Amino acid sequence: MILVIGGGPAGMMAAAKASETAEVTLIEKNEKLGKKLFITGKGRCNLCNDCDDPFFFECLNRNASFMYSSYYSLTGAMLKDFFESRGTPLKVERGDRVFPKSDKSSDIIKTLEKELRKNKVDIRLNTTVKAIRYADEGYDLVTDKGTIHGDRVIVATGGMTYRLTGSTGDGYQWAKDFGMGVVKPVAGLVGLRLKENYLEMLSGLSLKNVELTAKTEAGTFTDFGEMLFTHFGVSGPIVLSISSKINRVKDVDLCLDLKPALDDEVLDKRLLREINENPNRAIHTMMKHLLPKSLIEPVLDEAQVPKDLPCHQLTAEMRRALVHTLKNFPLHYLGLFNENTGIITTGGVDVKDVDPSTMESRRAKDVYFCGEVLDVDGPTGGFNLQIAFSTGYLAGMCAGEEEANEDHSH
Repeated sequence: MILVIGGGPAGMMAAAKASETAEVTLIEKNEKLGKKLFITGKGRCNLCNDCDDPFFFECLNRNASFMYSSYYSLTGAMLKDFFESRGTPLKVERGDRVFPKSDKSSDIIKTLEKELRKNKVDIRLNTTVKAIRYADEGYDLVTDKGTIHGDRVIVATGGMTYRLTGSTGDGYQWAKDFGMGVVKPVAGLVGLRLKENYLEMLSGLSLKNVELTAKTEAGTFTDFGEMLFTHFGVSGPIVLSISSKINRVKDVDLCLDLKPALDDEVLDKRLLREINENPNRAIHTMMKHLLPKSLIEPVLDEAQVPKDLPCHQLTAEMRRALVHTLKNFPLHYLGLFNENTGIITTGGVDVKDVDPSTMESRRAKDVYFCGEVLDVDGPTGGFNLQIAFSTGYLAGMCAGEEEANEDHSH
């Protein structure tokens, strides 16, 4: 018997794969499977990315090489085929993001549930595992509903963000109990808090086609796309992706290029043209052609240009300051949003203690780790679900084969 702890994407895939060759019990603390999967991609479920295989590894933030065996056992193309061949049509959107055609994450969950039922997996909902104990030739799982015995255990308990979905970091403690290392879990794909006092004014403002740069002692990171101002700071796709790269450093210099398509020279000419066409207008009125209204005052303040100054009085020096500010608008970093708002957890079970070719713990025989509990993560765009499905698939396959081989030898 194989016991799978956690009914998220990694756990469901592990149970589905293992149950092809072995008896499987899936234990989930929530009242239903896939609770966090249900809300991913704003409820649409961006289940993978349709990129080339080498690009998948390039995109990962941590421990990409650990993923080779698991990814090639279930690539993006194979994952798409898994769902399509089981009657769930998919579509590819910009950024190569793959979604169910119906835009319903529930269709992905239903397909996995159907597979589990077909393979006669024993699903135990509303059951919380308290401890994993060595027992005669296997393991006992101590739950709030009694003890369950199995030969092998697959831990797919997720990270520690979005606690409402049941991710409370249990897997980290069990890994430590087995003598495995755990890299400090920190929220990833999370908003950034800022010191700025004008945030109230900008809250809700969404910017498209801007470039955010973060300079840290660990390196410089840049991303281009959309971002959003909130009451406390900034969020949105480019902020989330940079957050996973800077979430372990204290000193971060953030700056925003509001006009990345124009270099300084072209932008200066554009300013001159606007000034010549509106020589008597106040500078803040002219700036409406360049910026969203709520951003004009903060930009002029930063450039130290009086907002009521008539355009024709703008000196060359002021113009240079304005161009510089539009290309390098500073944001003062305070820290991450509340960790519970992180879409994923970075850090987790140290991959040095997990065999990448099987997902088995190097410290505890017949115990496997997969999904977000591991110290591997990627950007938004379906990469994190791919990690969960691929590692779950490999763990299920290897545990299932071991189980089948043992049955034959008895």
